[in-house]
This record gives sequence, structure tokens and C-alpha cells, in this order.
Amino acid sequence: MSRRSSERRRFLADRMLGTLTRYLRFMGYDTMSANSLTPGSTREDTLLLEIAIQDDRLLLTRDRELARRGGAQVVYIDSEEVMDQIRQVAGLGLIEPTLRMSRCSLCNTRLRPATVREVREARYAPRSARGKEFSWCPACRKLYWMGSHSTGLEKRLREMRSSP
Repeated sequence: MSRRSSERRRFLADRMLGTLTRYLRFMGYDTMSANSLTPGSTREDTLLLEIAIQDDRLLLTRDRELARRGGAQVVYIDSEEVMDQIRQVAGLGLIEPTLRMSRCSLCNTRLRPATVREVREARYAPRSARGKEFSWCPACRKLYWMGSHSTGLEKRLREMRSSP
């Protein structure tokens, strides 16, 4: 699968896949979360299937019954461990497990380059901005950069890609 076609792939993840949702967003994939829906609906599974079809999203779920009902529009995720989940989705040719940092991990909004002011006003920004590129989520007003957390994630993805 080419990088271009995999980047266009859009996902919808059920409530049991919150960490996978964030990781897919870190990898640049448009990933809607069921956590953005009002909780407690008895129709949630049906609603997830409807959203997946209407929005042309692939539904990722840990719910066997939901996966059975959804057919080709749904992928059942076998493992509870996020790196195994990524390995499974990548093994199906649905993603390229590479850190892109182009989407907000919280709300899925596309990130844009941060302004000097946004970096300066973010209390949690590193003291030295030298050599760092910063991105900004205009919806959450959150600053992103390649720090120790993203470097660690990048290392885990690299190790996963190189292991059999």
C-alpha cells in the first residue's frame, strides 16, 4: 500500500481502543473515537456501524459481536496490548506505523505549525526551543513537539517494524 493511500484511510475506534486511537492519530490517521459520542446509548453499536458506513471509516473494535455484524466495514482487534494492535492493523496493510505528528492526539484536528507566541505562552513547552519544530492544535490549543514521549513512541514503532 502506498503512503498516500494509507494516509487517506479513516478509522472509527470503539471505546475499548482509546490508546490505539491516540497512536493512530500520532501516526497521522484520521481516527474518530466512540468516546466522542454521548455515553450510555443502547444503540451505540448500530450508531458506530452507521457512522463507519456514512463517513467511509473502518471501524476498529474489541467487540466480537459488533465485528460480526459489521462485515467488511469492521476489523476485530485481537489483543489488549497497543503495540500488538498496531502490528495487527499494519499487518492487514491498513496503516504504515510511522510517527507523523500531524493530528491532535486528543481531538483528531489537523495540526498546524505553531507561532512563536504559542510556543512562548505554553507553560509546558521545553525551555530551549532551539532545533525543535512545534505544532499547534487550533481546537484544543495544545502544543506538540518531538520530545521524549514522541521519541520513545517512535523507537517502539521502529522496533515493532523490525521484529518478525
